[in-house]
Amino acid sequence: MRLSPVQKIKKIDHKDFLSTYMKPAKPVVLEDFVDPESPAFKKWNYEYFKKVAGDHIVNIYGSDLDSLDRVASKPIGQSSFAEYLDLISSSPTEHRLFLFNLLSIKPELKNDIIYNDVTHGKILKWLPFMFFGGEGSITRNHIDIDMSHVFITQFQGIKKIWLFPWEQSDLMYKLPYNFHSITNIKEPDYREFPGLLYLNGYEAVIQPGETLYIPSGYWHYIQYETEGYSVSVRALPLSFLEKWRGFKNMILIRNFDNAMRNIFGEKWFAFKMGKAKRKANRAIKKQKSFHI
Repeated sequence: MRLSPVQKIKKIDHKDFLSTYMKPAKPVVLEDFVDPESPAFKKWNYEYFKKVAGDHIVNIYGSDLDSLDRVASKPIGQSSFAEYLDLISSSPTEHRLFLFNLLSIKPELKNDIIYNDVTHGKILKWLPFMFFGGEGSITRNHIDIDMSHVFITQFQGIKKIWLFPWEQSDLMYKLPYNFHSITNIKEPDYREFPGLLYLNGYEAVIQPGETLYIPSGYWHYIQYETEGYSVSVRALPLSFLEKWRGFKNMILIRNFDNAMRNIFGEKWFAFKMGKAKRKANRAIKKQKSFHI
């Protein structure tokens, strides 16, 4: 596996961004996607969040590596939002929040973010998502089901994110009819999953105020180097192919997989595991013939 650092840029206009990064699907870190004068950088902190939403009950999630056979992880417990913030600020923990969107509960907080929109109006500013995690927590290697372009801005703490293009899905051992990999790429077992040897990806380390642009269809493996939180906004797929993949994933593939899993249970998962490995082996042969 080879990882190249993601370039960091600032003060790029929308024409250059679209032609250099978005259309060719090249990840980049934007240092000024969110205006440094945004109120969020001055107002937001854990004490403020506890004041405005501390009593809300949140589902807590653990390591995704324990649920590689599932579409999504199941929560491992619940607590108040305030208790969760106290937990991650006091010690390292793999606990994180998933699908708890503070910006939906308190929509007025959306006004605290001012965007320098390099997409020329393509981002969905009204639909932000917020993510919290403790130091050492991870999000399994996955692609976003809707095939949107994603802009993830770090507000507190440091995240390390590994990125791989869609075309390497077979080498990644993508679980068929799902949207994540069956491998642990942080500690790869190259004997069982030799396809990982041929991966070429990117590594981005984002600090507070920086935004990682993740192109449509890119795999991303997210690691919390410290506790912290981030906000992501999306831009809808640009090309017909991206739009078709997103529609197919959300409407056809997801429902088909749910039905087959309900009917066949573990046999269905075993079938998918075997298929993922067969596809990876074919991809490995192509890589070897390419390098001869």
